[in-house]
Amino acid sequence: MTDAMTADKQTAFVGVRGTIHCHEPMANHTSWKVGGPARYFFEPCDRQDLSTFLKGLDPTVPVLWLGLGSNLLVRDGGFDGAVIAPHRGLREIRDLGEGRFAVDAGVSCARFSRFAAKHGWSGGEFLAGVPGTMGGALAMNAGAFGSETWTLIEEVELVDRAGSFENRSAGSFTVSYRQVDIPPAHWFTAGVFRLSQGRGDEGANVRSLLEKRSETQPVRQSSAGSVFRNPPNDYAARLIEISGLKGLRIGGAQVSMQHANFIVNDRQACAKDIETLIEKVQRTVADHTGIRLEPEVRFVGEHQ
Repeated sequence: MTDAMTADKQTAFVGVRGTIHCHEPMANHTSWKVGGPARYFFEPCDRQDLSTFLKGLDPTVPVLWLGLGSNLLVRDGGFDGAVIAPHRGLREIRDLGEGRFAVDAGVSCARFSRFAAKHGWSGGEFLAGVPGTMGGALAMNAGAFGSETWTLIEEVELVDRAGSFENRSAGSFTVSYRQVDIPPAHWFTAGVFRLSQGRGDEGANVRSLLEKRSETQPVRQSSAGSVFRNPPNDYAARLIEISGLKGLRIGGAQVSMQHANFIVNDRQACAKDIETLIEKVQRTVADHTGIRLEPEVRFVGEHQ
């Protein structure tokens, strides 16, 4: 940590109760286990703490909202901005009655799925297969096993760059496959989900989906989830496999032998290895099939 960063932290964030780390290695916080340092890494205690931090943050400093670090590639040069990780401070599930639940952004998708099933509510079982938090699921309309997050949403809560909160109805957003049009410098802090009355087999359904995920995806290796979006009427994994790319390796990164739309870090890869492999897969699939795959993962930060 530089002296300038220490002084900046002490003067800018008066009243902040959460944890702020300077020059924090992002490899410690991404599911690919790669990524250079962030200027600030902030874990708020609660909503008020989050608001205080945002109000004190220099408006020129970029912000990255982080869930469990999946669907994200932080480059080796790091992120010269503030990373906000709400999974410890924004983690409540509130029962609003009649199958409606207010779920904070820091709640893991798997936790909410299990909670709903345990209490006899159906519709959220697929979330057990989403390796992230509800904030990330809201931001990208995450899905698994043919279902998507926003089919369950009634309204959402957002925070803006000035630290102000607002609620909006689901109908005020344009939502499509793995995409939600969010106003600039706004982040989801909670969503209200509506589920259906279950039939008593929800817990078994969750276990079945998790078994299916374990059988078909490299869940015991470091990955970021699906790397590419599925093109219309096709599957990215199929296109990658028929292009002969299963098992292709660059440095410590490899196209998974178990599921071709996953790239795993199995030999101490750096972010450059992974990004180079992603680009190689895109070029090869385009040459072989005429289809250019679009990444589902986000790329942030600077090259080293």
